[in-house]
Amino acid sequence: MSSSTIAKRYALALFQVASEHQLLNNVEEDLRVVKTVAENNPGLRSVLASPKLSQDRKKELLKQSFGSVHPFVQNTLMVLVDRHRTSLIAEVADQFIELSNEGKGIAEAKVYSAQPLTAEQAEALSLAFAPKVGKKRLQIENITDSNLLGGVKLRIGNRIFDGSLRGKLDRLERRLLG
Repeated sequence: MSSSTIAKRYALALFQVASEHQLLNNVEEDLRVVKTVAENNPGLRSVLASPKLSQDRKKELLKQSFGSVHPFVQNTLMVLVDRHRTSLIAEVADQFIELSNEGKGIAEAKVYSAQPLTAEQAEALSLAFAPKVGKKRLQIENITDSNLLGGVKLRIGNRIFDGSLRGKLDRLERRLLG
């Protein structure tokens, strides 16, 4: 069974429990924190993967590291330790966020722009592009890329909308050469 399938099962179980208790937003926020720590801390990953450390010590380490997160998230982490699946922590968080966004009608979008977007610009992009992907709104992550020269490029799932000046120049070049 693939790791994404396994991660999705854990995420779905957590999603169902959080939904029943109407704690989706709280659990999602906590999982975002856990994911960030897990991805940006190679020391934590190597300690959790170490066969020299006992399961109890790994659990204690996670409890100390994530003592402020909701008990549902803590329990999920403990189950991942018990099942030797700590390498899936970030992927479980991603799958949960995807399930949560799907339920809310939200799509995550990466917006590449030459300059940082204002809140009004981000909202306008969300209103313009959300219906194109069948969602109510977009949760935008703005990435500044000076190579674009101007305009924006959006990545929503596996779809790319390129309205950047660099993209237009590249398309013009291909047309002139072809």
